[in-house]
Amino acid sequence: MIYERLKNKIVSQLSYFIGSGNTAFAVDPTRDIQQYLELAEKHGVNIKYIFETHRNEDFVIGSLELAKHTGAEIYHGDWPDWKYGNVAEDGKEFRVGTLKVTALATPGHTPGCRSYAVTDLETGKEPILVCTGDSLFIGDTGRTDFGGPENRVKWSTWLYESIHEKLLPLGDHVLICPAHGSGSVCGSKIANREDSTLGAEKLMNPWLQLSREEFVKQKTEEHHNYAPYFKKIEVYNLDGAPEYGLGPTVKALSPGEFERMLNIGAVVVDTRSPPSFASGYIKGSYNVSMSRLGMAGWVLPYNKPILLILGNLSELDETVTSLARIGYDNIVGYMKPSIVSWYLTARPIERLGTLTAPELKEKLDNEDWTVLDVRSIEEYESGHIERSINLYAGLLWDNLDKIPRDKPIALICKSGTRSGFGSSILLKHGLEKIYNVMGGMTSWNNAGYPSVK
Repeated sequence: MIYERLKNKIVSQLSYFIGSGNTAFAVDPTRDIQQYLELAEKHGVNIKYIFETHRNEDFVIGSLELAKHTGAEIYHGDWPDWKYGNVAEDGKEFRVGTLKVTALATPGHTPGCRSYAVTDLETGKEPILVCTGDSLFIGDTGRTDFGGPENRVKWSTWLYESIHEKLLPLGDHVLICPAHGSGSVCGSKIANREDSTLGAEKLMNPWLQLSREEFVKQKTEEHHNYAPYFKKIEVYNLDGAPEYGLGPTVKALSPGEFERMLNIGAVVVDTRSPPSFASGYIKGSYNVSMSRLGMAGWVLPYNKPILLILGNLSELDETVTSLARIGYDNIVGYMKPSIVSWYLTARPIERLGTLTAPELKEKLDNEDWTVLDVRSIEEYESGHIERSINLYAGLLWDNLDKIPRDKPIALICKSGTRSGFGSSILLKHGLEKIYNVMGGMTSWNNAGYPSVK
């Protein structure tokens, strides 16, 4: 049996390549399909099927392009009104070598969700793994808010039933293969573990300890942010995305060429670390660090050229591929070899103020400052600086009227990365006296400073 798990780090998404004999199938492939073609060549197999667990909202699916190159058949659920592929009816079976793949209708995250149970008939009649999509994660369950408030009770009830009536009866021994890992916006608290079984989840997943009534109640009260780029992805994944091919053509630009692109409306993404960005950046840039590239989807337009400032040129391919996975094919160039070229040609730079936790404590004790906590509401409620304001980093652009402008503003998150991103948003919108707290709440707590819940 062939089993490969592929990680799409930008949105903590997982896809799978599974096979037997001379055939294989892919589950929720990304649009940069070369990695699946290479796996097929490595294992000497043909890709026979492509299974989608649901209409994904947070990354562009690569099913159509992979099918074009391999002749594979695409299967998905019966919702929404897909423009491609076939419906995998509940209970439909597929053969891939000695493997039997059974489609299971597991609605809840969306009405058309499918899970795929895999049995190796060479070793027994019981399933050995199940691809659960966004229904069941390790330590968490899928969000149920995409249908709007009027559908949350119904969708949450469906999710409970799907887990308890379709997934858990497969057996405690069954390996779960979810569509997302820790850090994904498709769950609240997905565990930072890569492997689990249905039995382990029955014991440790907090959602599986709840009664139906409590599960539905907590699901309907769960808070999730909706990233603006989801709307674009939903259209791509319903109608079919533009062909990716070898990806965008990205040119190395001189400072002069870079500046000319800025003058016609290009948007700059600076992927350096927050301290490096703070020391000197091009006015109007977004600071989207490599570890948080997915945050770009909260602010970047699809209809303007995008320019890159990189901390290391070796990160170019990863950056371009990652952004293309969430639909950004409009990346046109990067500063060669780095922002140092900009400095050397005496072009203007801006600087962002920074504070350590002790410096922030001193400011709060002796001066009038605003602390803007840009973590999620769940993180904020677990412990925050007294009188701080909570606005999620990705939504700052839509909440500028809630931010006081009459005093200095210190942005804080867990470590300084999201607050660096948030700081760049505020600066781009003309706010002044902005400071990023290096080390964030981790540093604040390690210093023993007070926080409230």
